[in-house]
Amino acid sequence: MSDTSPDHRTEDPEEAAETGAGAPPDPDEAGPRHPAPGPAGPAPLGVERAATGDARVDARLARLADADHLATDGHIEVYEDVHQGLREALSALDARPAPPAYDHRS
Repeated sequence: MSDTSPDHRTEDPEEAAETGAGAPPDPDEAGPRHPAPGPAGPAPLGVERAATGDARVDARLARLADADHLATDGHIEVYEDVHQGLREALSALDARPAPPAYDHRS
């Protein structure tokens, strides 16, 4: 039995060096390298807001658009402000109206 089989090929080291077989690709010959893309900058989500009919609520919802142009760490300030304003508007709905002023005319 022979030590070489049809599936097992031995390459001549000089031939491999000439053809580049078995060598890692040369990065200079691979073409221009493009730097890895960085994180995308802030961009609007394009979410449309419908009017609610309550000016206080509509103003707070419009404030959410301010977050579109901020980095993520700046969103919290806008969200907290909008949340506080919406809570105030909701609390105002629960407030009991003041009794009408008594007219002392007889």
